[in-house]
Amino acid sequence: MKITLCIILFIFIVIILRVFYIQVFDYQNLNQKASDLWSRNLPIQADRGLIYDRNGVILADNATTTSLVVIPNQVKNKKETATKLAEILNVSYDAMYKHVSKKTSIERVHPEGRKLSYEVADKIKALKLDGVYLVKESKRVYPFDTYMSHTLGYVGIDNQGLSGLELTYDKYLTGENGAIKYYSDAKGNKLSLSEVYQQPQDGMNITLTINNEIQTSLERELNNAVTKYNPDRAIGLVMDPNTGEILAISARPNFSPNNYQDYTLEEINRNLPIWATYEPGSTFKIVTLAAALEEGKVNLNKDTFYDRGSIKVENATIHCWKHGGHGKETFMQVVENSCNPGFVVLGQKLGKNKLFDYIDKFGFGKKTGIDLNGEGTGIIFDRSKVGPVELATTAFGQGVSVTPLQQVTAVSAAINGGTLYKPYIVKSINEPETNTVIKETKPEKVRNVISEETSKKVREALENVVANGSGRTSYIDGYRVGGKTGTAQKVENGRYLSNNYILSFIGFLPADNPEVVVYIAIDNPKGTVQYGGTTVGPISKAVLKDCIKALDIPRSEGGKEKKYKWPDPKTLTVPNVVDSTLEDAKKELEGFNVVVEGSGDKVTYQSPEAGTKLDEGKTVKIFIE
Repeated sequence: MKITLCIILFIFIVIILRVFYIQVFDYQNLNQKASDLWSRNLPIQADRGLIYDRNGVILADNATTTSLVVIPNQVKNKKETATKLAEILNVSYDAMYKHVSKKTSIERVHPEGRKLSYEVADKIKALKLDGVYLVKESKRVYPFDTYMSHTLGYVGIDNQGLSGLELTYDKYLTGENGAIKYYSDAKGNKLSLSEVYQQPQDGMNITLTINNEIQTSLERELNNAVTKYNPDRAIGLVMDPNTGEILAISARPNFSPNNYQDYTLEEINRNLPIWATYEPGSTFKIVTLAAALEEGKVNLNKDTFYDRGSIKVENATIHCWKHGGHGKETFMQVVENSCNPGFVVLGQKLGKNKLFDYIDKFGFGKKTGIDLNGEGTGIIFDRSKVGPVELATTAFGQGVSVTPLQQVTAVSAAINGGTLYKPYIVKSINEPETNTVIKETKPEKVRNVISEETSKKVREALENVVANGSGRTSYIDGYRVGGKTGTAQKVENGRYLSNNYILSFIGFLPADNPEVVVYIAIDNPKGTVQYGGTTVGPISKAVLKDCIKALDIPRSEGGKEKKYKWPDPKTLTVPNVVDSTLEDAKKELEGFNVVVEGSGDKVTYQSPEAGTKLDEGKTVKIFIE
């Protein structure tokens, strides 16, 4: 009996201690579980974080929509409710009846009832049906529609990132959903208790390095190129060479993230500026030039080369683009004329190991590490398989495969003083309410590739290309512009295609202290001369001129003067005709298209102002009394 009494006492003590623990320590947890048994949540979707350009322009926004939710236990007349909702949503009665009669506490009508228009939502609200609720839902909106579509990406119906930045930074952009909590009995009937509002937490905002003014310019010029040349593809990329910041990025074909359902996955997922790989052509000569200068293999102004139009390397004959060649030329002229045989000689001077060491240092053959998904690596010859012919063709950009991003990153290193930077597009991640910076990206130096002295020589040579050579169509009066054209024959099934080229131009300014690099590539343009300078140069020039405005770049002093060559238009200086008579002004402005505004005889104002340089035949307006 004593043992039994002890056991009973022990059990009672355990029970008392357990009750004490439940009542004092575990009260809130059990109370919450009990509350959950008779509470229901109407979900409220959080807004996705906004995406801004560097100046605060919204590139990815949210629009508030409504979605349909039903609580089957509260629907009194399921047939009538299903009939009316099916009519408004334009779906079958059977599909809607399944929703209203489903054995669940809350049923989200998906996809028929998602992201409803205000008109449809008002019709449903007017019915005042039992158990039928409209809840707030956020819809992703891209104000500029197709702008940088592959880079921004798109989101699915549940606001989940599916490509581009939306996917890469989805964990930051996605917020925490809220709810309206109400109480119901075991049968699901709503109780007359106060509702609890649980506020949603919006996602983090993202600020990009993109400059929307430059982005708008790039989009416009690529659209113009597609209209004019009907190319297979068109690619554009603008970068700050001193930091690796992407200022603009786009490609054609593109897509509308607002209507992504209308496109194939192939059209949506290929971000060409970072993914596409192809032979770079003559723009790759910048790497060979920088390597030869750094190793002291050439003096551009003193060393000479005689171009006969071709050069023999083992059993291969490599031709210059100019039939008959350029004759005797300095190596500065070799660069200006984009002479293939001259660059073969530079490659031979460097040798296989040195040239490929620099190709590796400049970042080719591997990913740059940009904060975007889907980056390509390109293809570089295996050194063990490089013979004299492969060395020769690599020196002028044939036989290797690179991405546009690798090109721009490498050229930036060649002209910025010799530092290779890791490119990036996300500037910062910010808390939405206080704008507190959660994460910030700083310029990341990868390595020094060449010296400042060599970089200066590269800039000088590339400025000569624009003033005197193949890049003349990108010359901008009053500004020091450097650049290099590229014309690469396309390969298919191991063979070069005839009359099918990728034309490109990479330009920068100011040439003495670069602030911006622009790269444009047009794949197989139709109905035009297949040379990069002729087709792509003017496109790059237009973007560079808009960069001048967007970045407020001042006019340059001491730049190279563009020399007239047929069939270039002659450049004339606008004279000062203010206070002249109309007759004298017209004589002074011979060679320009003169437009007269007003009536009288004395000139009071002119546009553009005196000293401005314009191509012959351009318009000068004069205003008279």
